[in-house]
Amino acid sequence: MKTVFLKAVLALALLASPAAFAAGGKKPERVPLPTIQVNKDRGEQCVEPTDVMRRNHMQFILHQRDETMHRGIRTVKHSLKNCINCHADPKTHSVLGKDGFCESCHRYASVSIDCFSCHSAEREARSAEPAAATGPRALKAAAKGTKP
Repeated sequence: MKTVFLKAVLALALLASPAAFAAGGKKPERVPLPTIQVNKDRGEQCVEPTDVMRRNHMQFILHQRDETMHRGIRTVKHSLKNCINCHADPKTHSVLGKDGFCESCHRYASVSIDCFSCHSAEREARSAEPAAATGPRALKAAAKGTKP
């Protein structure tokens, strides 16, 4: 008797679940697969096998950053610029946007992407502008109306 009652309660719970009502009895939509864009005119294959890049690309990028920024060693193999050269949309020259290489994979994996808060054409344009002089000498010169 107890078993029949528990089975009936379980069946009702499953049938009355909010997900069943929300989906209208259909399976919920899956997240669309990422858009994989490779510019074959840039090279025959990636610098690493696909499965290795999927799993370890962030470690490669961070290692490249450390080598470049902290040790002054610049190489191309795992550089962000090299990745963009091969994977950017030929029309927009970007890996961002709805169908962009990086953004579509990160959206699929539900991972935030912040590389391009610094590494973008907009950021590069701003950094190319001459910086405003600051510091005691600049402030003193500004007060006098002269250049530091």
